[in-house]
Amino acid sequence: MAKSKSNENTMGEEGATPAKVVRFARAKGVQMVDLRFTDLPGTWQHFSIPVEELSTDLFKEGAGFDGSSIRGFMEIQESDMLLMPDPATAVIDPMLEVPTLSLICNVKDPVTGEMFSRDPRNVAQKAETHLKKSKIATTSYFGPEPEFYVFNDVRYHQTPNSAFHQVDSVEGSWNTGKDEGPNLGYKPRYKEGYFPVPPTDSLQDWRSRAVQRMQMVGIDIEVHHHEVGTSGQSEIDMRFKPLKRMADQLQWYKYVLKNYARETGMTLTFMPKPVFMDNGSGMHVHQSLWNGNTPLFFDKKGYAMLSQKALYYIGGLLKHSPALLAFCAPTTNSYRRLVPGYEAPVDLVYSKRNRSAAVRIPLYSNSPKAKRLEFRCPDPSANGYLAFAAMLMAGLDGIRNKIDPGNPLEKNIYNLSAREAARVKQVPASLEAVLDALEQDHEFLLDGGVFTQDLIDTWISYKREAEVDAIRLRPHPYEFHLYYDI
Repeated sequence: MAKSKSNENTMGEEGATPAKVVRFARAKGVQMVDLRFTDLPGTWQHFSIPVEELSTDLFKEGAGFDGSSIRGFMEIQESDMLLMPDPATAVIDPMLEVPTLSLICNVKDPVTGEMFSRDPRNVAQKAETHLKKSKIATTSYFGPEPEFYVFNDVRYHQTPNSAFHQVDSVEGSWNTGKDEGPNLGYKPRYKEGYFPVPPTDSLQDWRSRAVQRMQMVGIDIEVHHHEVGTSGQSEIDMRFKPLKRMADQLQWYKYVLKNYARETGMTLTFMPKPVFMDNGSGMHVHQSLWNGNTPLFFDKKGYAMLSQKALYYIGGLLKHSPALLAFCAPTTNSYRRLVPGYEAPVDLVYSKRNRSAAVRIPLYSNSPKAKRLEFRCPDPSANGYLAFAAMLMAGLDGIRNKIDPGNPLEKNIYNLSAREAARVKQVPASLEAVLDALEQDHEFLLDGGVFTQDLIDTWISYKREAEVDAIRLRPHPYEFHLYYDI
């Protein structure tokens, strides 16, 4: 991660070596070293070693762990695996009391000596290598905008004979009549939480302090604000970075926010739809391709100043969207968000400025360097390494095969006539449907060995068994309201 002049917690990735990391840890008084990696669904995993165990040999030989205990990794008979720390990721963790140096690791098979095919970070690295080999571009930049809810309380319970969930927030519009001793009001109404100043936005200082923690791990922040939803929906946006580096930062982003929420007596969720009848949390992903210092998506004479290459990239995103969503909107809860009427981009079209389109072209600036496209279907439940890599592969497929995205749609999609609306394709309506789509359409992901058939098969199997079937087989609490007295 890039080191800013005011940040002494990061070493900086330029010229990072194992020897420099060891010296950095000693100079900073580090006591523990945390080795982190990402499981297949996208959750950070870790274990720690005393700083006395940190040596340059660790970066060459790796550290062993049980891969059979990690979701989506190995079976019990082939469990031994290695973590290979990346010296460029050395950061002092600002969320822990004991001085701790964090290192993000790649996963290696000790038997074959090869990097593990189902390590999400390995997929991101292969995607970047594949891009360079394609000669289409040298760098892919990604800028996700994760949204989240900050609650004051959450309760959920699931047994064979009962089920419930409950979230609460001092901002929740449902609490306007609650005896809070006293109730001071200033609670955003449903779907009216976008941009009010304090006291209605009760999280202004909270977000600012969270941003300061993010800056301590080297994350460049562009903006933070309250989002549309009542009950604490918020957004903090990171400045764009190359694919793998941004995926690393997304892991830090989630880690810092969840830990800061806990530190301040609150709880934070990246669930796409935790509150009924209010806006869900998306993760709009801005993306562009560059050759060295030259942006490739700009053409002064093109539609919305987009180049033909950019339009083909959009064509790839739209064509493969049903399969892409298996990685970009990968939970059953994702499809509580992807419904019409809540600013959710369910229509597979593109447009300048129009936020109801799956792909939007921002027009804030005429600078060639600012020209990008925004894919609005993803949500923050996604594994950033896999989602960003999949989007890049779809875009490259569009460029390579000159996939025409069709004509842009400038109208308000929700005001179209029935005949016009019938011609607009929509995203699938369930996790089960996008997994089926991925099963049928994944050749573009296999190009260059970026994704492997083994990873795709494991992903589909895991999601069907652990999530689709888990929800499908359980009675829903609302079914008692509908059917108990029949």
